[in-house]
Amino acid sequence: MSDTIDCAMDEFGVIRLQLKRPEVCHAINEIMVAELSATLTALGQNERARVLILRGGPQHFCAGTDEHWIAQGCSASADHNFEDALNIARLLRILDRLPFPTIALVDGPAIGLGCGLIACCDLIVATARSRFAVPDARLGLIPAVYGPYLINKIGSSAARRFFLTGEQFDGEVAQRIGLIHEVHPDHATAQQQVAQWCAHILRNSPHALTACKRLITSVEHRPIDDAMISDTAHRMAHIRSHEEAVEGIRAYLEASTPAWAIKNPA
Repeated sequence: MSDTIDCAMDEFGVIRLQLKRPEVCHAINEIMVAELSATLTALGQNERARVLILRGGPQHFCAGTDEHWIAQGCSASADHNFEDALNIARLLRILDRLPFPTIALVDGPAIGLGCGLIACCDLIVATARSRFAVPDARLGLIPAVYGPYLINKIGSSAARRFFLTGEQFDGEVAQRIGLIHEVHPDHATAQQQVAQWCAHILRNSPHALTACKRLITSVEHRPIDDAMISDTAHRMAHIRSHEEAVEGIRAYLEASTPAWAIKNPA
């Protein structure tokens, strides 16, 4: 049981994880950080897990860091603040490195650290009423622990604008700068997009999806030099002999369905 999140996995390995602090628009405090970290760590070790769907509530995705937690930091020691920041950074790394695909459904504002959670997910869909902002500088702070993930998503040019202005932007802008992938009119159509993505993902090899995520992380921002060429060739050589690759190629040649594919999930 958790005080700050709800999490359930269905028979297909689809995990639905919902932030659950509606009284503060799902703002993140130290308890949520600990519970999210523990839950995501356990899920990362669960061989049944195939895809994670991260959601907030019907009107807010996440209001960022809880204001009371921020205020406590003003009178805390440097060591205490370092531990708080390190715990958040570790949470983001766990989410970013989950071995299976992750989807964020954003319906309503995603502010500050809420944008950081989104930036650590693989696929993101938002509703037309969603709003985004990185307002840390307005509090005299910087988006240090989640900034690297946002910069990887939106690039340094967009980061310079939105980190330095703190201005809000809508889903169309978020899509244009690469923070999210789709914008839909309402929650129902956004959910349909999530269902479509899940259906595609569940047809793919779980091992290959994990390998894809690791490949992306490995080659991002690196030159395509001899070291990368050797690295990617080794990855290709190893995966070709994996049992899921053998099964997938066999099924393709026989026009059948591989054992790990789930078609038309409920």
